[in-house]
Amino acid sequence: MTTDNVRSFMFRGLMFEAEAEAFRKAGIQIGASNTEAEETLLLEALAPFGIARRNQALEMARLYAVLFCFENEIRDFIRDALEEKDGSDWQEKLPPKIREHAETRRETALKDSWLEGEKADLLGFVDFGHLAQIVIAKWDYFKDIVPTQHWLKQRMDEIEKARNFLAHNRMLLPSEFQRMYMYITDWNRVIGL
Repeated sequence: MTTDNVRSFMFRGLMFEAEAEAFRKAGIQIGASNTEAEETLLLEALAPFGIARRNQALEMARLYAVLFCFENEIRDFIRDALEEKDGSDWQEKLPPKIREHAETRRETALKDSWLEGEKADLLGFVDFGHLAQIVIAKWDYFKDIVPTQHWLKQRMDEIEKARNFLAHNRMLLPSEFQRMYMYITDWNRVIGL
């Protein structure tokens, strides 16, 4: 391929991208839809099950996605504060029982070599219920952001109960869905997400 051919190819590619972006901005889809492909794959995977069960699963999946994001944002929020205040050895300064519990769980995961998920982050091995305990134990780091310890504990306890139901594939009532969304919205508003 000559230099002129390479330039021509690159120029045509750039022109296509510029035109494609104009079409996208106008609401015209260019290329295959990832969303459509994902929906098709999900529908195929759920096809063997009854409609009522599929609808419940999809409803729970939405809540799971919100709880997944919420829980991991809290972990990041705590990690960022601890790194800033306690430095790079912040893990050593966690409440001892919580740190020991998390270290034991991480050691078990490391022994399970077939399990390939994230294993480096100690906060990933902290129970959800321990997150509020860490914030309360390090209250001086969080008191300017979190309204009160009572506010934190009440919401985290309620969310943990629903989270555990969800984690064990039990269906929640619509009022419980609403409570979870309300508490998570409260948290996001207060923390600034």
